Amino acid sequence: MTKKEEKTRSEDNLSLTEKIIEETRRHKRDTGSPEVQINILNKEIDDLLRHLSTHRHDNSSRLGLIKKISRRRKLLKYLAAENPAAYKKILAKIKNKK
Repeated sequence: MTKKEEKTRSEDNLSLTEKIIEETRRHKRDTGSPEVQINILNKEIDDLLRHLSTHRHDNSSRLGLIKKISRRRKLLKYLAAENPAAYKKILAKIKNKK
């Protein structure tokens, strides 16, 4: 992969992340609420799952996937305790993807 292709790929990921933030933020400057973080992690988990489906022996990516799933699980647990309505909304969105 050339440096130009890498730059384009990273720009695409950045624009997708910005789009996710736009869709799920609570207010104009929100980038760190649990809802935003969970949705960004969902995107990253989907990307890693797609990568691991073709590169089955990539154990470092597998470890990264496990860490991201664990972080998402912790954020979901926190959100369930703090804001049950938002938790149910996100859970429904996750289940619809599957």
